[in-house]
Amino acid sequence: MKCERCAEEAVVHFTQIMGGEMKTTHLCETCAAEKGLDPNPPPQKFQLSNLLAQMGPGGEGSAASVVSGTCSFCGLELADFRESGRFGCPHCYTAFEKGLRGLLRRIHGATEHVGKVYLPVDPTAGDRSRRLDGLKRKLQRAVDSEDFERAAELRDEINAIEPV
Repeated sequence: MKCERCAEEAVVHFTQIMGGEMKTTHLCETCAAEKGLDPNPPPQKFQLSNLLAQMGPGGEGSAASVVSGTCSFCGLELADFRESGRFGCPHCYTAFEKGLRGLLRRIHGATEHVGKVYLPVDPTAGDRSRRLDGLKRKLQRAVDSEDFERAAELRDEINAIEPV
């Protein structure tokens, strides 16, 4: 794509929404710098502490109201969690529960999951398929050996397992 000002290769694609209308501007590095846009911004590391600070003062039950704390299982301190935004183990959720409830309520609007739930594939479906395959092999062997009584039993067993 070409720069809209000088026809060089555009490296900055700037989108503005004004008055309900969206306008995208394509600029080269030089023209973007003239407009005050940095074509290569330095990468920024996400800091949970910055997020907490932007959310305002902490009330009762917020992460900010818990001055200190340590997970008894892995030894992670609350300050380390605030710095990295990551827990050290599953026990940290219990250790920092008081602070997390307020944080989750402010970020997500609730402290319990209310979205979709992952339901794994029926674990018995694979077992049923393997059982059916084995019964069909046995049925074929019974027919080949002309053991029709056994074949009839296997057929009935297969019909009871197979979906209609």
